[in-house]
Amino acid sequence: MDIRRIGKHLIEHRWRARRAFPPQALAAIEQAIKAGEANHSGQVRFVVEGALDGRPLFSGQSARERALDIFSHLRIWDTAHNNGVLIYLLLADRDVEIIADRGIDAKVGAAGWQQICAAMESDFRGGNFAGGVIAGVQAVSQQLAKYFPRQGAGPNELPDRPVVM
Repeated sequence: MDIRRIGKHLIEHRWRARRAFPPQALAAIEQAIKAGEANHSGQVRFVVEGALDGRPLFSGQSARERALDIFSHLRIWDTAHNNGVLIYLLLADRDVEIIADRGIDAKVGAAGWQQICAAMESDFRGGNFAGGVIAGVQAVSQQLAKYFPRQGAGPNELPDRPVVM
């Protein structure tokens, strides 16, 4: 149990996520997701969480483990072509994770996702949260368009609206 991390998460409240992502920023992110999905058959979700609390925090759950839980909970894995992607930001840890379903993950690989995460984290360090997420969504969408281009009008299998936890 990392006492310093627990303290940071207890001090960092959900309000921080709302301050970093006001309604107009969330609307711009939603538009970026919609624009990207016009070019590919994948599904992109963005989730931001200010801080962990309760069991995830006290059990020492990492941002990656939390992202995997959210990926499952939001059923991002349940897409027709196994090409759902979650972009998850845990503000208290200043950590961004990309979790991709097996169809697209096999094509892009861990190094490709890490490169996108690193670019986003660079924007976040400069305080450009919305811009960093939009650039990340665009980079993920480029990968999806490369491997899963849009083939006619397909259904939007998952909501495009960002989730603030």
